[in-house]
Amino acid sequence: MKRLALLIAAIFLLAACEPEVGTKAWCDMMDKKPKGDWSFNDMGDYTKHCVVQ
Repeated sequence: MKRLALLIAAIFLLAACEPEVGTKAWCDMMDKKPKGDWSFNDMGDYTKHCVVQ
């Protein structure tokens, strides 16, 4: 039970490390990420928030 609680806490902490979609930090992160690793949603969000502002 204790391991499960630690695992859940670790997941929440790691998920919070990624910047919010549409912020300058997120746009910078996506610029560094290989375009082949982008999802369809990533492309749409990048275009909407980083290109067409």
